[in-house]
Amino acid sequence: CSEPETVQKAAIDKKDLVVADAVPKPILPEVALIPESLIIHFAFDKSEFKSDAETDRYFKESTAFLDQNLQARLSITGHTDAVGSDKYNLALGYRRAQSTLRYFESKGMPAAKIVIESKGEKESADDNNTKAGRANNRRTVITINK
Repeated sequence: CSEPETVQKAAIDKKDLVVADAVPKPILPEVALIPESLIIHFAFDKSEFKSDAETDRYFKESTAFLDQNLQARLSITGHTDAVGSDKYNLALGYRRAQSTLRYFESKGMPAAKIVIESKGEKESADDNNTKAGRANNRRTVITINK
């Protein structure tokens, strides 16, 4: 142990050096976050809507999440204000949900990933005694169920 050792040094060529940043890092897929609920409002007694930047953004985010979470489903619930009979409003809420469903299907989302229902006027978001409140109640709510 106390004897000196002779070590031979060789010239190092810089092209033979490996820099830490040159080592490839494993590529991990980006984890998609569950998007917040989206609410789409409708005109009085109407069930058609036109997509906009917000619905397009929601489509992209929800598709990314559903692709990574095979058991998750997109849930679309139609709602109405309290004007009209319960039976009529239940049907109108369903037409609103169907209209929204058609948008998602037209963009490429499989129908098997989407569940629709109507609550009619049963789950108001606002006061049905004011014009503004009734307008807030005419909606579809889109969420993701895990």
